[in-house]
Amino acid sequence: MGAGRDAYEEPLARAHERALDWLGSLEARPVPPAESVETVLAAVGGPLPEGPTAPTAVVEQMARATEPGLMAIQSGRFFGWVMGGTLPAALAADWLVSAWDQNAGMRSPTPGVVALEESAGTWFLDLLGLPADAAVSFTTGATMANFVGLASARHDVLDRVGWDVEDRGLLGAPPVHVLAGAERHDSVDLALRYLGFGAPTLVAADEEGRMRVDALAAALDAVPDGEAVIVVLQAGDLHSGAFDPFAELVPMAHARGAWVHVDGAFGLWAAATPRLAELVAGMADADSWATDAHKTLNVTYDCGIAAVRNRAAVRDSFAVHTHYLAAADPEGPGNPYERVPEMSRRARGVTVWAALRALGRSGVRDLVERLVDRAAALAEGVRSVPGAEVLNDVVYTQVCFAVEDDARTAEVGARLIADGSTWISGSRWRDRGVLRISVSNWTTDEADVEETVAALRRAAASD
Repeated sequence: MGAGRDAYEEPLARAHERALDWLGSLEARPVPPAESVETVLAAVGGPLPEGPTAPTAVVEQMARATEPGLMAIQSGRFFGWVMGGTLPAALAADWLVSAWDQNAGMRSPTPGVVALEESAGTWFLDLLGLPADAAVSFTTGATMANFVGLASARHDVLDRVGWDVEDRGLLGAPPVHVLAGAERHDSVDLALRYLGFGAPTLVAADEEGRMRVDALAAALDAVPDGEAVIVVLQAGDLHSGAFDPFAELVPMAHARGAWVHVDGAFGLWAAATPRLAELVAGMADADSWATDAHKTLNVTYDCGIAAVRNRAAVRDSFAVHTHYLAAADPEGPGNPYERVPEMSRRARGVTVWAALRALGRSGVRDLVERLVDRAAALAEGVRSVPGAEVLNDVVYTQVCFAVEDDARTAEVGARLIADGSTWISGSRWRDRGVLRISVSNWTTDEADVEETVAALRRAAASD
């Protein structure tokens, strides 16, 4: 017989207690970690014990030793790296996913979690106005969501010129021209590298990072007739939050026979509100889309989503057939592992179902609009600080600013981190040092905005 409930009850109760202690501390605790990797390692490392340790003691030691090295990413004053917080329903769902411990790769053996994921995928497509019959994949994050979309693109454009890339590989294949904006996210380059393409051909962007229509026209004209093309567009520039002009770029690319992929790690969710319709006009006419649910949707980490219009392209790119795997109806949705790089996969899409079910259509709309409003308020607060200059047109959730010159900006950024009440990432944009605010957390409120601006004012005023 198995261990039963008794073996799990005490360690899970302790984990529950420590988790609530952590979540309850977020409002008051400093955002940066208090201790370094080396300090935490000294507490959790050393030789492997010779004998067993009680599970509850393991949980307690882990929590006590690790917590000083944790960053308060769920804080409403964390604005680094476009990282969301965690909705309560999503966190609770994630705990159940771990408790259930299902391999969600096959449809019929684990129907419970697969049904939740398929429902989440249907809601996702409907909410963002994407094709209802598109294939939906739940990946580890936007990098692998881009990988799924671009792998499907690779299959499709090479298939159209008579090359079976899954059977023959890329060695000796007809050329594929990948065109991407000069300010694309590096995850696009990573996905292309994994797929054997190397670096994309860069298409000039405007001052906000949007791909220029005339530049794409020239880049497409430079591709020899009959050769395959993939065009990568973006929804939400990393620094400015700007969106490529899809309504002009997508038809132009399609007229040349190109596959159009949209990297929308955090920006794809703008399609959830009519208020931002102008930003995403024409986006749904693309061929594939990639996003993160652990950014704007605020589910737990390790959850990206890819959607591909051509279901056959994604299945042909990832499907594998062996006798020991449960086959799925080829005319139906197929097995989940046929839409992602992994054969064994966690049911990460369950958190998306929980978040969407808890929020509903109006809740997602309100969440996105609230993040946009907080970004606008933060931009206004930054402008009130002497020497600070907002550098981007704040149309979505990103605020990019500098304080006088590069040295002063770096100094203010370091003082902000040392202050501890907020976390704002440094970066480089338009050939100058910048500080970048990414508003992604569902808990960020007016008080967080005020406290962040006050911290910036303190940092900028210090001698």
